[in-house]
Amino acid sequence: MLIKSPPSWQMPEREATPEHVFLNRRRFLGALGLGATSLIGGAALAAKEEDPTADLYPAMRNQNYQLDRPLTKERDAAAYNNFYEFGSHKRIAREARALKIRPWTVSFEGMVEKERQVDIDTLIRAMPLEERLYRMRCVEAWSMAVPWSGFPLAELVKYAKPLSGAKYLVMQTFLDKDMASGQKQVWYPWPYTEGLTMAEATNELAFMVTGVYGKPLAKQFGAPLRLIAPWKYGFKSVKSITRFEFTDKRPTTFWEQIQASEYGFWANVNPDVSHPRWSQASERVLGSNNRVPTLLYNGYGEQVAHMYKDLKGEKLFM
Repeated sequence: MLIKSPPSWQMPEREATPEHVFLNRRRFLGALGLGATSLIGGAALAAKEEDPTADLYPAMRNQNYQLDRPLTKERDAAAYNNFYEFGSHKRIAREARALKIRPWTVSFEGMVEKERQVDIDTLIRAMPLEERLYRMRCVEAWSMAVPWSGFPLAELVKYAKPLSGAKYLVMQTFLDKDMASGQKQVWYPWPYTEGLTMAEATNELAFMVTGVYGKPLAKQFGAPLRLIAPWKYGFKSVKSITRFEFTDKRPTTFWEQIQASEYGFWANVNPDVSHPRWSQASERVLGSNNRVPTLLYNGYGEQVAHMYKDLKGEKLFM
């Protein structure tokens, strides 16, 4: 008899919030007029643009991706974000309202069968949307637990049809200094550039995010399309993506260009490898004063550790 052991990070299904309870709660809040705007501090932080894909949310939850901790409250997660395109402070939601998310196109370039541009709504509707509960760990030693909606990055790779010689997937955000005030800071190497190996990009955990908390992605989270690689530090999760390039050359990413001695290409979470300026042994849970121990690969080692076992001389955890 085959006995399947669940991953160590997976919470028993009986402990997860049932979908009907989640949906009923949303309907109740909507009836009271307590939707997303009140949860993140009022209409001043709300994105007023109508999202053409709003009918797709909430997406069906994939029960294979659960948590070992409570979800971070939406008002906490939505009001504490890194989005350097709009400034270097955390309370970036107000400034991020300047982000114009329609029209929006995504390009597939480099080592692909055919380079092309695709409208974001066409892309989203071509993909199998689902909701996943993931932990997120920032290199600054804070963390949150979030219900992301989107689709596996592996599905986007198939959609792009890369050539067999492609070894890396490079992702870039928009470049618009008139819209994004932070991009006027000339000491940053805009546009924001990130990359994964093809093995990482097609790993089951790599996720393209289009929604959060049962709704289309709010601007401060990196609308309309961002990456979540939950075993890596959060700075790998490039926001507001406009360009995907497949290449056989490893890219030099945004934070590598700024300070390679502190921020490397791999950026896998490891509590035993300190940042040069602080310990990574524990993390502050967003929305509380609690610190909890940090887990190797953020607790996702069973799914990802095999990708790094034969890499020698690489700084995998910075």
